[in-house]
Amino acid sequence: MNFKRCFLTTISLFAVAIPSLSYAQKICVFDPAGTQGDAYSLMKDYALAAKQWGADISLKPYVSDQKATDDFKDGKCDGLTSIGYRIRQFNNFTGSIDNFRQITSDSIARNVLGMMASPKLASKMVSGNTEIVGVSAFGMLYPMTNDRNINNLAKLSGKRFGTLEFDNTEQQIVEKLGGVAIPTTLEGFGTMFNSGKLDVIFLPAYGFQALDIARGMGANGGIGDYPIAFITMQMIVRQDKFPEGYGQKSRTWVAAQLDRQFKNNKRLEDSIPSKYWVHLPDADTKGYDRILREVRISFERTGEYNKQMASITKKERCLKIPTNFECTQNDE
Repeated sequence: MNFKRCFLTTISLFAVAIPSLSYAQKICVFDPAGTQGDAYSLMKDYALAAKQWGADISLKPYVSDQKATDDFKDGKCDGLTSIGYRIRQFNNFTGSIDNFRQITSDSIARNVLGMMASPKLASKMVSGNTEIVGVSAFGMLYPMTNDRNINNLAKLSGKRFGTLEFDNTEQQIVEKLGGVAIPTTLEGFGTMFNSGKLDVIFLPAYGFQALDIARGMGANGGIGDYPIAFITMQMIVRQDKFPEGYGQKSRTWVAAQLDRQFKNNKRLEDSIPSKYWVHLPDADTKGYDRILREVRISFERTGEYNKQMASITKKERCLKIPTNFECTQNDE
């Protein structure tokens, strides 16, 4: 065997003996409960599953959605898992699922979130070099207050509402309801509400637990049984950092976890003591419905929210309640 052949043989054996090095993808994961939360727990299982699709994922936990988003933007992470309101800046289609009163029940949410894994909508998941690789359930968004007597439109006037400082749509909603918008961060909701600086905040049951909202409610607080939106957790990645075909495999896996997610959300809602729940009068909820619908449509017309997603969710609402007044309208 000449030297050249011997050298090549040695190199080949060395290559077989040493595993090929692959790029390790880092995903920033927002969970208000940190590494102990359900969202982070789901992502740990996700990272294991992703090995089958050729990815080697490490997770970086955040209790601040702002910090997680900033790090993704700065390239410190190859992917981001956060609430739909944050993801909307990257993908207007999936980011519009969380629009006000667009999803009004868990059954509608299941159908819409399941659709996001359909290959027919794969092109909607891509925007530039980013791709939505999973849409999961974070839960219904409820009004929580330190005064359970704030239970109709008239009593909302002048009340201090916590709103996300990066999302002017919430501020406009509050102004329509007659309240005063106080912009803050998501984690700031708990701190400001519990210290008496806010009268009303909007959170899912998950946030009620993670931010210890019962402390701010005291003996007089309550949670309105009128969900104003359905909040999603969404995962977005940079396509060029992941194997080809990764997105569809990922979305399919996430959709298969929907039962788990909805059971977790139901468990969290059921764990809230019944004394906190306040029934809002039907006459008032109908008024809220009309106000939120008007504002929702105005956001769709300006492009803040996606019209195609509005059409998908309206179809689901009208399949559920075909007698609803909006089902005869053609403006959404």
